[in-house]
Amino acid sequence: MEQTFKNLLIVALFISLALQCTGQSKQKQRKEMTQTTEKSALTAQPGVHATLHDFIVKDIDGKAFDLSSLKGKKVLVVNVASKCGLTPQYEQLQKLYEKYGDQNFVVIGFPANNFNDQEPGTTLQIKEFCTANYGVTFPMMDKISVAGDHQAPLYKWLTHKSENGKMDQEVTWNFQKFLIDEDGHLVDVVMPQESPMSEKIVNWITKG
Repeated sequence: MEQTFKNLLIVALFISLALQCTGQSKQKQRKEMTQTTEKSALTAQPGVHATLHDFIVKDIDGKAFDLSSLKGKKVLVVNVASKCGLTPQYEQLQKLYEKYGDQNFVVIGFPANNFNDQEPGTTLQIKEFCTANYGVTFPMMDKISVAGDHQAPLYKWLTHKSENGKMDQEVTWNFQKFLIDEDGHLVDVVMPQESPMSEKIVNWITKG
């Protein structure tokens, strides 16, 4: 009788522990589900958008380039091409970078072949071209698509208000310039034909 009672106590203890573990597991699952729901809700809230700093791209040498490394800097993002009537803007972009690069400002070039096949070269050819002809030292990225069905995620963010929270503005041609503030937010866009040394861009860099 005494042994039977002990056995019942042991069984009851095991059942109690099992129920306790199950309860803790369900509580943990509920907590994780709540956190996931809250995160999803935050992302879906109007006015909550990704910034430039959330993207990682490849540079012209094929290495990962984390755009969060540019926090605290104003960034001019430009889609470039080697065989365009606006290609001489490379020189102006370089001058802009040299003049204001020590003022928490940087130019980033993204080669793209979206317009009349005006950037047909490989990344190596592009690098050699802009270095030899224009002395480019500002960061150049890997060749991407800035429009159409294969638009790169960064340019989807740049061109859609639903992504950037600022404006809808498609890329109309080579050398379109997107202005990004120190916190990674899209501020404005300057159309391709306007000089990188325009008063609008210089005032944005120097006066904010």
